[in-house]
Amino acid sequence: MSIYAKNPIMPGFYPDPSICAVGEDYYLINSTFSYFPGLSLMHSKDLVHWEQIGNVMNRNSQLPLMQAGHSQGLFAPTIRYFNGTFYVICTNVSHGGNYIVTATNPEGPWSEPYYLEGADGIDPSLFFDDDGRCYYIGTHPNPDGVKYNGDWYIYIQEVDIKNMKLIGEHKNVWNGAMKGVHWPEGPHIYKKDDYYYIMHAEGGTGPEHAVTICRSKDIWGPYENNFCNPILTHRHLGFDYPIKYVGHADLIETPAGEWFMTMLAVRPIEGFTTMGRETFLAKVTWENGWPVVNPGVGILTDTVEINLPEWKPEEDPNSYTCRTSQKNCVPGSNRTYNFANMKVLGDEFLMLRNPKDDMYRLEQGKGLCLRFDTITLKELESPSFVAIRQQHHKFTVAAELSTRELTAGKLAGLVLLQSNEYHLKAEVSEGMASVILCEANEDIVLGSTNVEGKKVTLKLYVNDLNAAVSVVEGDKETLLAEEIDVRKLSTEVAGGFVGCCIGVYAIAEQTSGDEAVFTTLSYEA
Repeated sequence: MSIYAKNPIMPGFYPDPSICAVGEDYYLINSTFSYFPGLSLMHSKDLVHWEQIGNVMNRNSQLPLMQAGHSQGLFAPTIRYFNGTFYVICTNVSHGGNYIVTATNPEGPWSEPYYLEGADGIDPSLFFDDDGRCYYIGTHPNPDGVKYNGDWYIYIQEVDIKNMKLIGEHKNVWNGAMKGVHWPEGPHIYKKDDYYYIMHAEGGTGPEHAVTICRSKDIWGPYENNFCNPILTHRHLGFDYPIKYVGHADLIETPAGEWFMTMLAVRPIEGFTTMGRETFLAKVTWENGWPVVNPGVGILTDTVEINLPEWKPEEDPNSYTCRTSQKNCVPGSNRTYNFANMKVLGDEFLMLRNPKDDMYRLEQGKGLCLRFDTITLKELESPSFVAIRQQHHKFTVAAELSTRELTAGKLAGLVLLQSNEYHLKAEVSEGMASVILCEANEDIVLGSTNVEGKKVTLKLYVNDLNAAVSVVEGDKETLLAEEIDVRKLSTEVAGGFVGCCIGVYAIAEQTSGDEAVFTTLSYEA
């Protein structure tokens, strides 16, 4: 019996997907840029139901992010499995460049990074051939000189995987399917029926994004172009099509012999993308030695039919979800976090850059205790901040916090954060609740009111590109601001590669050991 995956399979800020199949298990990884922990790792047995089993880069020693902008840090990871070991290769564009980490259990622990000397450029991938040899494929500027922005080449070099070193000479093998192509990137190598295939993205990660492919009977080439390129794009569907920016794909084959492709795409509202790039799924067949994506349709579909047994992690006693007592929330789901009853934060929670070890704690019967810090959300530092991803266009989020600790010079609040320069805050300080919109690093106060209770709830309502903020004391809800235009919290205005996150924060004028206390955080779409 068939089951159906609903697109996007990872709603919200889950860009640059890479996927690998290990028997009946599927592992999906995404870019996280300057967020910590880095590289969220998902697991499924049916490509429909997913659970987060951790984050690959979960130690400060693995992931230096000091002074990294929101769209710097970790770019485009690839996950692969070979001979009992999982490999993740990625680029830290802010510190160190291209590196590999390994684990025998995908839940971790993952190794410290092995930085690859001589591996220039970005978007690396690994390929293990039938003879056990390993190859690096990545991108870098045109070695003959960059003639225009995006004039890059895809290159291959062998990897000594035991010593984590590039060996031999590297060879530039491909620069894209189109004449004068911009930004050939995100390449992966596959082997099928005696051919080596390079599948990659080109056109930039915006409206012209596309998936293209070439092949050769020798890994070093020469590679022949597929005359049907691009094999997937939405660039031809017009400005108003609801799914855009389609590209950066990866392929897997199931035990049933079906092929599937993951890729990124966006769902803008009136041309503005607030959730960033999301992960989608498509079915693939092979014709005349080339992959065909969603045959008969040729573009992404709302649902994808899959011939696999249905798997529900919450009912599987061997799943990470059951073994950790459902610590993590299902991607895309509504959730309520009662911090006073939690022992650990789920793996879906994010912080910025390298958080201090004592930035937060969970106290039974009390809540999430965030240490006040002088670092604000506007700085390229590590503020006292804990967040989850925005995963819907319409949602309500509420955070309950104690006001007792919010004395002179201290404030705490709820934020819809696109970057340090663009965000919407609802915060409380010294008996006053305020709404502040930050645009291009400039604060605009949109509304405020006095608060008197020992606890208040800040509520953020988002309806596509409009937002409203209120404060609740007991049975009384006071609207602070409405019809807030959040278009500027979009990729098209704020720039970069990230989507919005929703979090709580604590800021003080002076350093102390004091803490802001949040009792609950809820998200409902």
